[in-house]
Amino acid sequence: MKAFHWILLYCAAPLLSDVQGTYHLMAGDPELMAAQSYAQTRNNGHPPLRTLNPAKTDSQCRSRSLDLVFIIDSSRSVRRGEFEKVKIFLANIVDTLEVGSDSTRVAVVNYASTVKTEFLLKDYFSKLDLKKAISRIEPLATGTMTGLAIKTAANEAFTEQSGARPRSRNISKVAIIVTDGRPQDQVEEVSAAARGKGIEIYAVGVDRADMRSLQLMASTPLEDHVFYVETYGVIEKLTSKFRETLCGVDPCSMGHDCEHICVNSNASYYCKCRKGYILNADKKTCSLKQVKVEVVEDPCKCEARLAFQKQTQAAIQQLAAKLADVTGRIERLENTVGRA
Repeated sequence: MKAFHWILLYCAAPLLSDVQGTYHLMAGDPELMAAQSYAQTRNNGHPPLRTLNPAKTDSQCRSRSLDLVFIIDSSRSVRRGEFEKVKIFLANIVDTLEVGSDSTRVAVVNYASTVKTEFLLKDYFSKLDLKKAISRIEPLATGTMTGLAIKTAANEAFTEQSGARPRSRNISKVAIIVTDGRPQDQVEEVSAAARGKGIEIYAVGVDRADMRSLQLMASTPLEDHVFYVETYGVIEKLTSKFRETLCGVDPCSMGHDCEHICVNSNASYYCKCRKGYILNADKKTCSLKQVKVEVVEDPCKCEARLAFQKQTQAAIQQLAAKLADVTGRIERLENTVGRA
């Protein structure tokens, strides 16, 4: 009987080793620290290769408008199959958003020992185009220069020249960092500088990610901005967490006063008019554009008119002279008849 128990345990061991978990990090949580220690010491093996299908579309929610930049670690520690899972994770988040020039714009910064901006906020305004661009991203090389990647995103990807909306538009700026290692440069100061520019930072750690570094990068409260998963195989499970975070109530769907088009702008909205109309001073109603028609006299026509007028006046004068001559003759004839 004991031999049977040992055989059963031996057969079940591979199944138990594949049990995977997703953790929502809370600062100083000892259970999560233990989970990280376990993840760092175990052998993950090679995950089955899955590739991103850009045409596949998941259910979407009505999201608040964002300028969203993904900052992804593609150092050598991230195997190709695992990197594909990161790209699927990015595509799944894109699917939950309302993408467009007037709604959410997306950019990707890829990093290892160097940093590469894969595409900017101004480059793609449709989900299909975004997911195709994500599918073309290739991993870089060795090194984990996370601080340099954050600095690049803050100083280059989040600029108006790169497609970020001006501060007056009140569009949230969000960065989502995905990494599985310990940064090889300083992250605390550059992250604080980025947050000082109004960028909200989420940090997602995988496997061997350094918990303390995740906390230094992320915005507060940490329990809402730091996430940890044991393997890339379960990173997709975080999609629902970000759906809850990034998706909000659409003010336009709650009722608005716009005559033509309502545009969602975070917790508020603004009105736009259809083509051929202009927004009135009340910022709600629209009026048809007035086309100002300016009549320009043809100088040739003016000269012709003046010539005609001169000819007419000359003809009238000639007729008047003839009429005066005839009148004089009649008077003289009448006088002659009267004397006779």
